[in-house]
Amino acid sequence: MGGTKTNEFQVVLTADFFRADGSPRYRDLGLSLFDETPEITCRPLAEHRAELGADQLCGANGVIVLTPRVTAASVGHADDLLAIGRFGVGYDSVDVASCTAADVLVFISAGAVDRSVAEATVGWMLALTHHVRVKDRLVRTGQWDERSSYMGCELRDRTLGVVGLGGIGRALVRLLSGFGMKPPIAFDPFVEPAAATACGVKLVSLDELMASADFVSIHCPLNDRTRNLIRAPQIAQMKPGAYLLNTARGGIVDEDALYAALAERRIAGAALDCFAEEPVVKPHRFGELDNVLLAPHSIAWTDELFRDIGRTTCQGMIALARGQRPRGVVNPDVFDRPTFQAKWARLRCAD
Repeated sequence: MGGTKTNEFQVVLTADFFRADGSPRYRDLGLSLFDETPEITCRPLAEHRAELGADQLCGANGVIVLTPRVTAASVGHADDLLAIGRFGVGYDSVDVASCTAADVLVFISAGAVDRSVAEATVGWMLALTHHVRVKDRLVRTGQWDERSSYMGCELRDRTLGVVGLGGIGRALVRLLSGFGMKPPIAFDPFVEPAAATACGVKLVSLDELMASADFVSIHCPLNDRTRNLIRAPQIAQMKPGAYLLNTARGGIVDEDALYAALAERRIAGAALDCFAEEPVVKPHRFGELDNVLLAPHSIAWTDELFRDIGRTTCQGMIALARGQRPRGVVNPDVFDRPTFQAKWARLRCAD
């Protein structure tokens, strides 16, 4: 391509956004933004793979990724690939260091998921405390007279403990502000106390949070610092009437320790949207327990969520094509690499 700028920025989407017949799986991915941007062309990949193949990226300047892993091999020949746009906010499936070494920027859909995940979490809190799953079964199985055995509790006067006070955690705090709960607490070593106070949240240690919270809600990323962050000693600190909710990543919680605590009724219950091994393609052991709610890593999936994530990701690609920095960059140090800057200058659209 020499040293000249291109007039077109090519974006590909991983094939799992579409059915086998090519029709979209989801109602709105926000792709209309590309329709309004003539310098962007967009196409789906022809084949779904668990790991993105280098051969699939030929001619692509940006790729929007739903579920495939992005490895060193994926970006090993990424001469024309400028960016990976992760559809969502988790990026543990992306080898960020290898992307940086290959002069590939990685960005996430920062802010786009906050409302939906927070709303789903509130729904789960209410479903757990009101025994929705069990009471539904009582009617379906004609056990009406058993209802007195399942007295619930309100959110009023209970304490929310947030592990990870990012955008989702803060949105959750805002949504719960009208339920009459006690002041929320949070564990997040990367948030300044003043910033937490401005949100009406008190920062505490993880041990204090586990011991004090009636709801432990996990909203942190999975990385080397948070893998198995909540193990048997932390779960043992929880109140007998407390609930654990995980809408983040399965590897943050020790599943053996959590299963034992739930089976032995040492805590009141849990709601799990994610698991150490995904996908779950056979009955999971947590399904044996009536004090657990489960979802296939999609409890927050809504039409609005996918639209907003898609728009945010598309906006990121448009910004790059026009020589601007997108929001939600995971590896900002890539901007300091002269080789990345040279690639960006070559690939962005002509002024």
